[in-house]
Amino acid sequence: MQQLEKLNQQFPLGDSLLVTGMDPHTGSGISVSIEQGIITDVAACEKPDRHWLSAGLVDIQVNGYNGIDLNDGQLNETRIHQLASTLLQLGVTRFLPTLITASQSQLLNALQLIGSACDNDPLLAATIPMIHVEGPFISPEDGPRGAHPLEHVRAPSLSEVEQWQEACGNRVGLITLSPHWPGSPEFIQALHRLGTRVALGHTHASHEQLSSAVEAGASLSTHLGNGIAASLPRHPNPIWTQLSDDRLSASFIADGHHLPRETLIAMLRAKGHARSLLVSDTAALGGMPPGLYSAPIGGEVELTADGRLSVAGTPFLAGAAKPLADGVACCATLDGLSLGDALDLACANPGQFLNQPQSLSVGQTADVIQFDWKAGDPTLQLQQVIKAGRLVKPYDRETQV
Repeated sequence: MQQLEKLNQQFPLGDSLLVTGMDPHTGSGISVSIEQGIITDVAACEKPDRHWLSAGLVDIQVNGYNGIDLNDGQLNETRIHQLASTLLQLGVTRFLPTLITASQSQLLNALQLIGSACDNDPLLAATIPMIHVEGPFISPEDGPRGAHPLEHVRAPSLSEVEQWQEACGNRVGLITLSPHWPGSPEFIQALHRLGTRVALGHTHASHEQLSSAVEAGASLSTHLGNGIAASLPRHPNPIWTQLSDDRLSASFIADGHHLPRETLIAMLRAKGHARSLLVSDTAALGGMPPGLYSAPIGGEVELTADGRLSVAGTPFLAGAAKPLADGVACCATLDGLSLGDALDLACANPGQFLNQPQSLSVGQTADVIQFDWKAGDPTLQLQQVIKAGRLVKPYDRETQV
């Protein structure tokens, strides 16, 4: 609430807002009253706007979008604002900028820029609750390492993490690592004591190493089913270990490319609705026109019209390109899931994981989206986006490309 007070001081609110629509869980009409950036009432509505109404989306893994790359060494505060603005227009009212494996100097520079940008702009700070560092403490092996540069993969270092926190004002709230490194349980325990969440990903760790990491405090599997060897033993293997451990939540990329439909259905059922999160994991080429590109990570890559981003001329993925709204639309058509269920995976569940509730409830920050969607639509057609009680113009993806 202190952050919201600062935001209201710098960006004063105008009139109160009343927004109506249909509850995606029930289909019934609801109205949401907003005062000073806070939801003050949620009530039944007999004649709502004929649009769906939901809390804003929360994306805990974003590497870039629409030509803006958090990891290309060209980051500045203007580009951070542009990325946040674009994501807001796409219905993502909170996101974690995600920095991948890089040199220590490049990571420190990016962290300092994000921290400074948030310090200077309360609206940006309200949109970026923390930073996700994916690596550099991951597997060096081909396959599990994915597109992360091998030359910068290194063993866990608490002193390096302390430097990260100093650079960004203690905003690193999530670190993805592989627990195969010696001393990983002790390292995870130290991060846990500091309040930094630990996710497991890009790993070839054994069952015993993964289990020890969870016992030490790891609480999430990063994009489960990806960032792993192409061929695995039938059992045991890292996927079964992580799916079966109820102490771990798991994030999934539901773009139709990273996980086959039947695989995603099975994984969601195994992990359980309450422990599953959707992420976009978008790269800078997300939102760009189809074509061939030269990327800092992956080299020559191809983006196709269906949103598949791959190393040109190969079947290998080079990142993700679809925003979170597309993932919601994808999951809403899976067997056993409704639109409301899919939204939970992209709103309530990541909010709960971050310990920052995201729902249409009295007393919550007014992050609200109003949208159209029907079965078969590839994304949510946004009509209104509200961030902390402020109206945001929805993003027109057709005119942007």
